[in-house]
Amino acid sequence: MSMVEPILKVTDLVVTYGRVEAVRGVSFEAAPGSLITLVGANGAGKSSIINAVSGIVRPRSGTITFEGRNITKVPAHKLVGEGLVQVPEGRQILGTLTIHENLQLGGWHTNDAAAIGEVYERFPVLAERRDLPAGALSGGEQQMLAIGRALVARPRLILLDEPSMGLAPKIVDEVFSTIEEIRASGTTVVLIEQNARRALRAADHGYVLSSGEIAHQGPAADLLADDRVIQAYLGI
Repeated sequence: MSMVEPILKVTDLVVTYGRVEAVRGVSFEAAPGSLITLVGANGAGKSSIINAVSGIVRPRSGTITFEGRNITKVPAHKLVGEGLVQVPEGRQILGTLTIHENLQLGGWHTNDAAAIGEVYERFPVLAERRDLPAGALSGGEQQMLAIGRALVARPRLILLDEPSMGLAPKIVDEVFSTIEEIRASGTTVVLIEQNARRALRAADHGYVLSSGEIAHQGPAADLLADDRVIQAYLGI
């Protein structure tokens, strides 16, 4: 373990829905500037973990610290202002608003026009269509908009929930190169993915979830090379 304090530390996280334990005693951490991934089958608890970290779901027990501060009970809208932003599964852009209005919503707490300009530079297709309703975009473009909207908040930690879901392979490549660029710019990335092989190729460290618990963890390259992990948990 390096001496650098993790930017995110999750300890003994338990998330329940009624009597169902979706997440059971999960612990993991992310070093500043790293890309970590949580992979596993559908229903393994990945989204519940991300939603607890980003303040959308209140965990039953456990501790979440961000930049050394306990944020376990801090609501999502406050965390955005503090530099922790989630790109939700299914993109959840507002289809009747324009692309530009969607991006403005991402920065509602800072009103940072320069940050919107940077998103347009990163995604020229959004700049070209800024006045169109976001619902007119293709699935891949909507995913770029969802990522762009998160970047407008200038996050220090970005949580991505299934960003490649439902996208054509060529578009998945674009999404992953975007994720790798975000990480290269110094932002810490926590990536939740069903496309485990792709996620582990991009990540520094991986956590393999099974039925709400971490079954395996380690450097992503080691997990990719471990046939037992791949056959047992990743179904590839």
